[in-house]
Amino acid sequence: MRSLLYLFFSALAGLVAPAQAAVPLVPKPPQVEARAYLLQDYHSGRILAAKNADKRMEPASLTKMMTAYVVEQELRLGNIRLDDQVRVSEKAWRMPGSRMFIEVGSRVTVEELLKGVIIQSGNDASVALAEHVAGSEEAFVSLMNSYAQALGMTGTHFVNATGLPHKDHYTTARDLAILAAATIREFPEHYALNSQKEYTYNGIRQFNRNKLLWQDPSVDGIKTGHTESAGYCLVASAKRGDMRLISVVLGAKNENKRASESLKLLTYGFRFFETHKLYAAGEPLTDVRIWKGAKERLSLGLAEDLWVTVPRGHYEKLKAQMRLPTQIIAPVNQGQILGSVDVYLAKEEGEPWAKRDLVALEAVPEGSLWQVISDEVRLWFE
Repeated sequence: MRSLLYLFFSALAGLVAPAQAAVPLVPKPPQVEARAYLLQDYHSGRILAAKNADKRMEPASLTKMMTAYVVEQELRLGNIRLDDQVRVSEKAWRMPGSRMFIEVGSRVTVEELLKGVIIQSGNDASVALAEHVAGSEEAFVSLMNSYAQALGMTGTHFVNATGLPHKDHYTTARDLAILAAATIREFPEHYALNSQKEYTYNGIRQFNRNKLLWQDPSVDGIKTGHTESAGYCLVASAKRGDMRLISVVLGAKNENKRASESLKLLTYGFRFFETHKLYAAGEPLTDVRIWKGAKERLSLGLAEDLWVTVPRGHYEKLKAQMRLPTQIIAPVNQGQILGSVDVYLAKEEGEPWAKRDLVALEAVPEGSLWQVISDEVRLWFE
C-alpha cells in the first residue's frame, strides 16, 4: 500500500500522469427490484448505489438490529451480563410472529436470548431482553430512539423492539447502513453471531433467514425482515480482503428476491470499486512551525483513519493536498483542527474525493516570555 506521502511528493514533483477525467467511467449500478436500496463502503462511507435512501420505510425485523445494539451497549456498560437469568414474562411468551419458543415463567440467559434475537429473529426473545434491560418494552424503546439519535439516524423512530407494524415505526435505508456500520465497528465479537447459520433452543432447531450466508462465503451478516406491508428486507455485509461493503434492500417482493438483489449490489461494488487506507489515525502527516510556543515544531495528523473508495484501477491517480493556515500561534490544544487533507481523483479541482481535518497530535503551550518576544520580532520581519 502506497502511503499518502507518496501522493504528496508525486504531485509536487510533477510525476503524476497528464490530467484525465476527474471521475472515471464505471457502469451504472444494477437495476434492483426493491422499494429502496443502498450500497455503501464500510470503511470510507462512500455510497456506491442508492434509490430512495432517505424515504421512510417499515423496517420489520430489521428493528432487531437496534434491539441487539442496545443490549450490547448495556453489556459493555456493565449494566447487565451474558449469564444473567431473565424471567420470561407472559407478554414476551405471547408475542406473535417469529419466535425463539421460550416458555412463560422460565429463566433464560441474556446470551441465549441474544442468539434468539440475532439468529432466530425471535419476537419473544426481543421483548424478554427489553424488559430485562429497562423494566418494560416501552422504556427500552426510549433507549432505542436515544441511540438512534446519537448515531445520526435522523430518519428513524421506533415504537417497539420487534418490528411489528405501526404507523410511527419507521426508518430509512441510509439509517440502517449507519446502524450496521456501528454494530460491526463497536461490537465485533457479538457481530460474529450474525454469520451463525442455525441455533437450537428448547429442542427446536431454526435456521438463519439470511440466504446469502449459504450463497456467498464473504457474507457474514446481518439481518432479514418481513411483514406483509414492509415486504422482504435484508441488510447484508460482506468482506473481501480489506474491503467491506454494506447493502440495504427494502421492500423486495419475496425471500429469494431480497437475497438475489442484495447479492447483485454486493457483486457490483466489489467488481468495480476498491478501498484503500491512506493513513492511520494519530500518524504524523507533516510537522509545521509553531510560533510563540514552548517548542518550534508541531506534528499534524488525522483524528480518524483515512480510507478512500475509488473505481477499480484508479488508486494511483489520487492526489492529496494539505491546506494549512499561514501561521500557527501557541497555545495549541491536542486535537485542535489546523487545516485539512483534500484527496482528489486525477484533477486538483472541484469537490475533493475525500476530505479530512488535520489536527494537532500534541498540545503546545505558550513559550517563555523570551520565546514570545523573540518570535514576535521574527514574525514582524516575516
